[in-house]
Amino acid sequence: MLVLVVDSSTPAVTAALAEVSADGVVLRASRCTVDARAHGELLAPQVDAALADVGARPADLGAIVAGLGPGPFTGLRVGLVTAATMGQVLGVPTYGVCSLDGLGQPTAASHPAAASHPAAAGELVLAASDARRREVYWAVYDGTGRRVAGPDVAAPVVVAERARDLAATVAVGDGAQRYADVLGLPVRAEPRYPDPLALARLAAERIRAGAPGEALTPLYLRRPDAVAATGHKPVLR
Repeated sequence: MLVLVVDSSTPAVTAALAEVSADGVVLRASRCTVDARAHGELLAPQVDAALADVGARPADLGAIVAGLGPGPFTGLRVGLVTAATMGQVLGVPTYGVCSLDGLGQPTAASHPAAASHPAAAGELVLAASDARRREVYWAVYDGTGRRVAGPDVAAPVVVAERARDLAATVAVGDGAQRYADVLGLPVRAEPRYPDPLALARLAAERIRAGAPGEALTPLYLRRPDAVAATGHKPVLR
């Protein structure tokens, strides 16, 4: 089954195609552009480009997998609205995966650094993405890729303390790279952003089972920067 994978939880706007079969999951195409200000402009064209790379059409998709975050409100919403809309129009199920899980899997990484992914060696790995406001979204994973803490959002100094308490020995993600001096852990260069192959693998069991599609509920973890006014100031006194 051909599956579309989208993630917009970080500055990396990702659209990929994975082939999910009884034997495994294979990445067929992947497009990724890092631009924190252009999620809305980039995602749809990258979906089209990924489909063109394998000579497929939207009608050929059997399911859609979306990274649920955590991530900043505006960017994350782009990916989830795109996935939900396509799923509804095409009549295919949508499945959500925590985006940080795409960093913490021992078999993640469609990139050449996969063999050195920390969790593959049985270490506890801290996955952290930049949450802005001098904070990071974070989670900790064991050697099997199981999440043992998080997801949550906190200042890097707080995350560093939690990582020490949990005995994490290495970190991955753009948040870990940005705050490496505060976290005090060795930081691997890859994966820097959620890996689409990992996201597809995490949803593969549901896809193979033909599980009902899921509502794509975002993991914001905090209020958006812009909120509606709760009241009006009186004009006359």
